Amino acid sequence: MKLGIIDSAFQQAGVDTKTGLEHIARIGFDTVDIFTEALTVSEDEIKLIKNTCASHNLPIASLPVVSAGLIDFNDPVRAFHLERCKKFIDLCERFQADNLLLVLGEYIWQREVIPPEAQWTWALENTRLLGEYAEKKGIKIALELEPFRLSLLNNLKEMSRFLDDCNHPAVKANIDISHLVLADVSPTELSCLQGRAAHVHISDCDGKVHGDLPPGRGVVKFMPYLQAIKELGIDGTIALELEYSPDPTKIVEWVEEAYRETDRMMQELNLRN
Repeated sequence: MKLGIIDSAFQQAGVDTKTGLEHIARIGFDTVDIFTEALTVSEDEIKLIKNTCASHNLPIASLPVVSAGLIDFNDPVRAFHLERCKKFIDLCERFQADNLLLVLGEYIWQREVIPPEAQWTWALENTRLLGEYAEKKGIKIALELEPFRLSLLNNLKEMSRFLDDCNHPAVKANIDISHLVLADVSPTELSCLQGRAAHVHISDCDGKVHGDLPPGRGVVKFMPYLQAIKELGIDGTIALELEYSPDPTKIVEWVEEAYRETDRMMQELNLRN
């Protein structure tokens, strides 16, 4: 697998796009995931990203999008977010990215008032439509498991159920290791995603709340998860997800530390190629 990073780590520290991508290439990452907004990104910014990545031999693996509106109970809201996600898929195509990393929303009003089955159905309908649109462009949809109480896909059982119900070849799972720990999913359980995973996120946490820390700064025991991921034979990227560094002035050191530790583990398992 390749080792990548979401460039939002630098964005949140106030580093401009070009400089952030140059740091990512210099540090030694194989790929990058681009965090942007497809509806508002300028043509100049798109060209800057493409040219900078090309000049540094840094392929773009994925574009993440949070689209809670895909399961909203208002028809026009769902329709808007469906078209917004299609714009992201178009941008994936321009960047020659492998996948769109899709975060679905949460059950509204504590699963009361609006039947949760209705939100599940809306998610399925829109995800299938996005899968059909993406498949024509050779792009996959990678669904992220979010370990929060009311998230639609908040554990491996619900992820597997969704993939079964969706039943589309372009719709796969994203495996986020710290999210699995927070959702109390063991490494052995990942075998249910054989042939059904397209992308991986890696970060650390304190075992209690969402963290997105560099590996080694929390309590996650990564090696069993990485071994299970290796056994899945995913042809894709393990992308570092680092959010909100406590000291933005040292963001470069923060990313370098995360790179070294993740590379060490991947090399130990002969997982990076």
